[in-house]
Amino acid sequence: MIHKRSLVRRSAVVVASGAAALALAACGGDDGNPATGHGGHTAGASATASASASQGQHNAADTAFAKGMIPHHRQAVEMAGLAPGRAQSAAVKKLAADIEKAQAPEIRMLSGWLTSWGEQVPAEGADGHSMHGADAMEGMGGMMTGEEMTELGNASGRAFDTAFMELMIKHHEGAVEMARTEQADGAYAPAKKMAGDIIASQSAEIARMRVLLGKD
Repeated sequence: MIHKRSLVRRSAVVVASGAAALALAACGGDDGNPATGHGGHTAGASATASASASQGQHNAADTAFAKGMIPHHRQAVEMAGLAPGRAQSAAVKKLAADIEKAQAPEIRMLSGWLTSWGEQVPAEGADGHSMHGADAMEGMGGMMTGEEMTELGNASGRAFDTAFMELMIKHHEGAVEMARTEQADGAYAPAKKMAGDIIASQSAEIARMRVLLGKD
C-alpha cells in the first residue's frame, strides 16, 4: 500500500510539472511574437524602425526639388547681400536680412540631403555666385537673368528698393511654385516639411513687399 501511494504522488508531481512547463512555453511564445499582441516592446521597436525607414525614403521629385532649390536660394541670398550697401529703406534691409537668415541654412540642409542620397550638389557659377541665366532658369520659376542681376547691382537708394522688391516677389513666387510641386509629388518627409515652410514664409514676405510697394 505504501509503495502504491508513493507511485501515485510521483505521477501527480510529473503531471503538474508538465502542465506548468506547457503554460510557460505558451506565455513565452506569445511574448516573442509581435503579431499576438503580447510582445509589446518588439512591436513598438518594429513600428519605430518602420517610421524611420519611411522618413528616409526619397524619390525623383525630392531630388529635383533639392537640386532646383539650391541655386534658387543661392540667388536669393546673393540678391539679399546687395541690400546693406544699396537699399535706402530700413524695411527693405530688414527683409533682405530675413531672407538671408532663412535661406542660407536651407541651402546647407538641401546639400546634405543630396550628398546622403549619393547625388551631386549643384555647383556654383564660375564667378563664385549663384548660377543665373537662361540655362539655369529652366525648371526654376522666378530666377533672375544675368542682365537683371547686373541692373540690380548697379541700382541704389529708392530705385534699388523698388527693383529689389519687384524682382524678389517674382523670385519668391517661383520658389512657392516649386515647393508646391514637392508637396504634391515628393516622398521624403523632411523635404515636404521644408516645402511647407517655404510656402508659408515666402508667401508672407510677398505680402510684405506688396504692401511696401503700395500694391496692396
